[in-house]
Amino acid sequence: MALTKKQIARSIQQGTGTSLNQAFQYVETTLEIIKNTLASGEDVLVSGFGKFKVKEKNARKGRNPATGESMMLKSRKVLMFQCSGKLREKVNG
Repeated sequence: MALTKKQIARSIQQGTGTSLNQAFQYVETTLEIIKNTLASGEDVLVSGFGKFKVKEKNARKGRNPATGESMMLKSRKVLMFQCSGKLREKVNG
């Protein structure tokens, strides 16, 4: 099961003693800051966690897997995440 914003807010509430609504607002505000920063083309570095960055992908030739027809794929932006060494160690035990 995935961790949800509501579960994160509950953890913040328990850790800080704030109301659930206020904790949820903290989560929403933090995520909005991250989204706006990435949308502007800047990277987001969270020390001890990892780095979010937007990478430009050039247009390229591809094919439709259902029909085998060749086509041009448009250039686009993709979101990438590179975890920190500390997070990698924690995940791998």
